[in-house]
Amino acid sequence: MRFRIEPDMQYCPRCQDEYRPGVQVCVTCGDALISGVQMQDLLDKKNGRQSGRAVPITPEDELVDIIKGKIINVKSVQALLSREGIPSLIAGDSASCGKGCGGTDVRLQVRTTDLPEVMALLAREHVQTTGLTDHDTSLVDAVFDPEAGSATCPACGCAFSTESKACPDCGLCF
Repeated sequence: MRFRIEPDMQYCPRCQDEYRPGVQVCVTCGDALISGVQMQDLLDKKNGRQSGRAVPITPEDELVDIIKGKIINVKSVQALLSREGIPSLIAGDSASCGKGCGGTDVRLQVRTTDLPEVMALLAREHVQTTGLTDHDTSLVDAVFDPEAGSATCPACGCAFSTESKACPDCGLCF
């Protein structure tokens, strides 16, 4: 879906949220906002890069697998790449007959030259779909050490005695 960029509005270059004039920082990303004119220039440059990349994959291109799985899941990732103008190829595995309960796994391949942008796109999509920007991730590195006197729950941040094998606040088991 194409959106109209208003020159007098402010935009986040990362998530492309729109803000009224005077707002300086994106609420979602925390990034500095840019003007509509700057955003349009950024999109034009991006579209120019994509038009050169949207050439179909040829047999001479060096490809790399980015995902392996059921066809329905792989096709959804392929659609995401297609929306960004990144060509991809679904490759099957000839060792599997494709009949039976499990079905076959297929691989999604992209050019090795597109890999950095593909990985950045998939990381952005993961953060956006999981809502990770809305969660406090400061405690994700907390480790339960049974020999220590106390521990901090990585899920809720509750401090508790290591004599208990579960967090008293959220019930996370260790």
